[in-house]
Amino acid sequence: MANIIDGVKYTKEHEWVKVDGDTATEGITDYAQSELSDIVMVEPPAVGKKVKAGEAVGTIEAVKAVTDLFAGVSGEVVEVNDKVVADPSIINKDPYGEGWLYKVKMDDPKEADGLLGAEQYKELIEKH
Repeated sequence: MANIIDGVKYTKEHEWVKVDGDTATEGITDYAQSELSDIVMVEPPAVGKKVKAGEAVGTIEAVKAVTDLFAGVSGEVVEVNDKVVADPSIINKDPYGEGWLYKVKMDDPKEADGLLGAEQYKELIEKH
């Protein structure tokens, strides 16, 4: 069973969003990394890029597939995790910690309230 943690919000596209004030840290969920298997490349959005919730903002490439990264919230990218760009396998080992992908200064911090909680996300992946 995938690891689902409390204290973050989830998207239907299997990203997680951790809100801290007006900044959101985003990454992919444990379920997503386990479905992708060995991640070999990650291309997060560039610092300074304006992202819109639900839009594709980057890509993740695994041995089995290439998939889009979707923004969980709208705003401006203020930081990218260069460690995972250099070593994407970190995402497989620690998707909620060292494997975070990028940070967004949110246009509207309340936007994250519309994302899924841990229980709702658990129900979503149990249907797969």
